[in-house]
Amino acid sequence: MAAPGIAPIQLKLETPVVSGPIPTHALLAAMLRATEQVSDLIFSPGRPPQVEVYGELIPVQAPGLQALNADDTRRIASDLIGNNKQAITTLREQGSCDISFGLPGLARFRVNVFIQRGSCAVVMRVIPTSIPDFASLGLPPQLREIANLRDGIVLVTGPRGSGKSSTLAALLDCINQRQTCHIITIEDPIEFLHNHKRATIHQRELHSDTPSFALALRAALRQAPKVILLGEMHDRETMEMVLEAAETGHLVLSSLNTVDAEKTVQRIVSAFDGPERGSIRGRLAKTFRYIVSQRLIPRADGSGRVAVIEILKVGPRTGQYIEHDDHPGQLLLGAIKQGAAEGMQHFDGEIEKLVRAGVVDMETALAHATDAQALRQALGQ
Repeated sequence: MAAPGIAPIQLKLETPVVSGPIPTHALLAAMLRATEQVSDLIFSPGRPPQVEVYGELIPVQAPGLQALNADDTRRIASDLIGNNKQAITTLREQGSCDISFGLPGLARFRVNVFIQRGSCAVVMRVIPTSIPDFASLGLPPQLREIANLRDGIVLVTGPRGSGKSSTLAALLDCINQRQTCHIITIEDPIEFLHNHKRATIHQRELHSDTPSFALALRAALRQAPKVILLGEMHDRETMEMVLEAAETGHLVLSSLNTVDAEKTVQRIVSAFDGPERGSIRGRLAKTFRYIVSQRLIPRADGSGRVAVIEILKVGPRTGQYIEHDDHPGQLLLGAIKQGAAEGMQHFDGEIEKLVRAGVVDMETALAHATDAQALRQALGQ
C-alpha cells in the first residue's frame, strides 16, 4: 500500500503488458520517465515500487502492478544480477551484494541487493549517463585547483546520498581535461564512465576486475599512474595503502562517510592502534591537500536541494592542527573560517549566504547548521 499522504505516480509503459509481470527493463524505464530528478528506485516486498525524489519516497503504480511480493522482488533481483556469479555468491554468503547495471541510452545504476526477513529487496541509485560539471553541481570554482596538484590526498566527505560520487567524478574529469597523465580508478561498482581525454584513464571494478581494494591499490603502484581514484576508504588496510600511495608521489582522490574535516581526521586516526596514532597524524598532515565536505539542503521553494560545501585546504598551519591532538576540531574550524583568502569556506557561513539570498528558509538552515545558535546570532535572530 502507498505511504500515507503521498499520492502514487501512475506509470506509462511504452509497450502495454498483456499478461504476467511487467518486464524489469520496461519497469525501470517507466520509473525513470515518471518524474524528474529521480535519485533512487526501491523494490521492497509489501510495497509498490518506489522512486526517491528530493529525499521523499513516492510509490508508483501501473495496470496490474500494486504491492510487490517476495517472488516479484526475487525476480527483479535475478534480472539485475544476471550471470554475475561473484554477486550471487556474495549475496548467498554475506546477505547483500553490490553491482552496476545499465539501461542503454537511459541510465546506469549502482545496485544493492540484500536479504531482509528472508526475502530480497533492491535499492538502485541512478547514475547520470553524462559526467556532471562544476556548474550543475554548484561546486565552488576554487576546487579546480585540485587538477593542478602533483601528489597528496583529496577527500570528499559527507553522509550517504550527499553527492560525493558526483563531486569526485567532476574533479576527476577536470584532471582528465587538463593533464596528460595516467589515471586509475578502483570502484565498487564503477559509476560514471570516463573517456580518455588529455589523460589516459583505466577504471577497475571490485569483484569483476579485482578481488579487493587493497590488491588493486598495490597493483596500481606498479601501473605508473599519476592519479588514483578510490571509491571509498573502507578500512585500515586501504587507508594505509592510500597514505603510502600519496607519500610515493601519487595524487589520490577518495571519499569517506564523515560530516566534516574534524570527523574525517578522527575517523582515519581511530582506525589505527593507539601507539600508531601519533605517527598517522603526522603522515596525514604531510599528505592531506583538501578535505571537501558536503551536505544537501532542501530549497525554500520546494524545487529540490542545494549543495552546501565546506573546504579545508591543508597548509603549514592547518597541517599542524591535524598533527597535534590538541582540540584539533576547534582549531581546524577556526582556520577554515579565517581562510577565505586561501579558498576555504565553512558550512554555517555558506548556509548563512543561502538564507540571506532566500534560497533556504530559517528553519531548514538551523536544522542543518553545525552550530545552530551561532548561525541564529549571525542572522540577527
